Amino acid sequence: MLSSRAKPFPHGSSIGCLLGPCFPSCSLSSIGTVAGGVTQTPKYLLKKEGRALTLECEQDFDYDSMYWYRQDPGLGLRLIFFSRVVNTVQKEDIAKGYSASREKKPFFPLTVTSAQKKQTALYLCAASRDTVTQSHLLSAHK
Repeated sequence: MLSSRAKPFPHGSSIGCLLGPCFPSCSLSSIGTVAGGVTQTPKYLLKKEGRALTLECEQDFDYDSMYWYRQDPGLGLRLIFFSRVVNTVQKEDIAKGYSASREKKPFFPLTVTSAQKKQTALYLCAASRDTVTQSHLLSAHK
């Protein structure tokens, strides 16, 4: 069951994921390509608190929409950023401490501007051919 703050994956999505186990430093590991066309890198990432780190996401589907989600232990997915077109990124209420850009259609990097232990979580990048609005997604999954 999704929490009221959680955003479901859009229909037709493909995802990659990054895992962040709980360590004193900010630690993330990736399982690489998932669903044949969304890739997140690097595979492993360890950074000291206070340092910036970037998670790369690339899709080869030529889909217009891309998304970054965060899932904390025991909670549902929460949308951080989404982009429906190149050079336009929209942020959600949990975007503080993160930045994202979309300069080319297949790429959607997420930067943790100053890594903190509390940001250790599961990070998911998704790509979708659909352009359903977020409000439509929420009403469809209530």
